Amino acid sequence: MIKVLLCDDHALIRRGIRDTLSDAPDIKVVGEAGDYGELRTLLRDASCDVLVLDINLPGRSGLDVLHVLKNEGSTLRVLVISMYPEEQYAIRALRAGAYGYVNKGGDPALIVAAVRTVAQGRKYVTPEIAQMLVEGLTTPQIANAHEKLSDRELQTLVMIASGKRLSDIAQELNLSPKTVSVYRARVLEKLGLSNNSEMTVYAIRNSLV
Repeated sequence: MIKVLLCDDHALIRRGIRDTLSDAPDIKVVGEAGDYGELRTLLRDASCDVLVLDINLPGRSGLDVLHVLKNEGSTLRVLVISMYPEEQYAIRALRAGAYGYVNKGGDPALIVAAVRTVAQGRKYVTPEIAQMLVEGLTTPQIANAHEKLSDRELQTLVMIASGKRLSDIAQELNLSPKTVSVYRARVLEKLGLSNNSEMTVYAIRNSLV
């Protein structure tokens, strides 16, 4: 039996994933968390084989969690799920230690297949991610400016380009508006942009939204 922990801040989404996984006879969901704090408590109290982790969590993001687990030397196998397209976070998640990446908008059966693959200690990538990896190996490396952004800066860029206000971003990420403003300023500086409109155009041109 594959024991799974779920970490997603939306209860309805957790329920949908839990129901999908529970239909599989060889998978059992043993715990659920809505943020990093709840997840840490679960990891202390429950043993599991796979952690199904959302990217967009309040406070510490899923990428932050991956970095923490990696720095701690954790052997926990993590499957990242996200509403964001593969182009935005898949490679970053894999580099941070994830065993796989699945888009929430895809076929629910893919999550079951991904959990089984990850539980066996193998990487799970969709055909889209595989294509990205192959292209990265076979084409000259042309660095995009946004690849130099930190995980939180990239998240801020994507959310601003999606039309969210700084106050909304601060609330969603459980950060202060001042902190989000700092991330925004860093994004503008690193990308050589002047305002939110230019950030939105940049994100669209680079398929980030």
